[in-house]
Amino acid sequence: QVQLEESGGDSVQAGGSLRLSCVASEYTYSRNCMGWFRQAPGKEREGVARINIASGNQYYADSVKGRFTISHDNAKNTVYLQMNSLKPEDTAMYYCAAKTGLCVPSPRAFNYWGQGTQVTVSS
Repeated sequence: QVQLEESGGDSVQAGGSLRLSCVASEYTYSRNCMGWFRQAPGKEREGVARINIASGNQYYADSVKGRFTISHDNAKNTVYLQMNSLKPEDTAMYYCAAKTGLCVPSPRAFNYWGQGTQVTVSS
């Protein structure tokens, strides 16, 4: 059964930090690529960061480079998103997703999705 469960969302002040976690079923985690996406009200879902589980290669949106870090723990089937220096514009619902094959940026290419965790950054 495919399952992804996010946690770690919260309300923080600008400049603060959060760490999001995504626990995946073993089947889902074995997919090649896992990513974090976000969607703010009235906006399209956008990619934040992706990681190739096999190679460890990481990819980031320009808006989060240098502030966010994606990582994984194979023993726990878990992917993390460490978010530092948070800005109000980072406010969104954050989703974890997984796919097979190439670790491409388009959310439409991802097959499996979690329910999301809310991140709110106040100024």
